[in-house]
Amino acid sequence: MLLATVVFVAALFLFVFPTRTYLAQRESLAGAEERLEVLQRENQRLEQRIAVLRTDAEIEKIAREEYNLVRPGEEAFAVLPPPEPPVDLPAGWPFDQLEPLLN
Repeated sequence: MLLATVVFVAALFLFVFPTRTYLAQRESLAGAEERLEVLQRENQRLEQRIAVLRTDAEIEKIAREEYNLVRPGEEAFAVLPPPEPPVDLPAGWPFDQLEPLLN
């Protein structure tokens, strides 16, 4: 009985525990490879964006759209949105209390 127990424990240490460790490491490696693949795709996308941002046309486009810049000699015009219509409140309490705040 003692010999069988010793053999069983030895088998656990030789086969079961290393197998569990191997499977856990394989799963961890698969997750790391997937993250690496995602990061490589993101880096590739960013490299393409960098290449586009280095062109004069893209720099001018961003300067005009985001910063409202113009070339020397050009005039910039800003089209403002129409004013909001006045708020029509019903007559009577509590709306008559709000009337002075809105004007």
